[in-house]
Amino acid sequence: MNKNDLISVVSESAQMSRKDADVAITAVLDAITEALSQGEKVQLVGFGSFEVKYRAARVGRNLKTGEEMEIPAVNTPVFKPGKALKDAVAQTTN
Repeated sequence: MNKNDLISVVSESAQMSRKDADVAITAVLDAITEALSQGEKVQLVGFGSFEVKYRAARVGRNLKTGEEMEIPAVNTPVFKPGKALKDAVAQTTN
């Protein structure tokens, strides 16, 4: 499912226009992005949480040449699914 598919599903489910659904979804994604960029954690109970984790610099290896290379430190967003999401996914795979 991509963003356009999500907009279609939300507009039908919430009985709103596609334009309104697009605005709502974009606002939610922008709010999550802004919170993460400020180092905040975003928790959506039952769905999961988004947070930023620090990855320290490390030494890696170029797979083509075998040469060692420095991989720089970076902050990266991570998602941890909530129990309700885990349970819903587990039921669909059985």
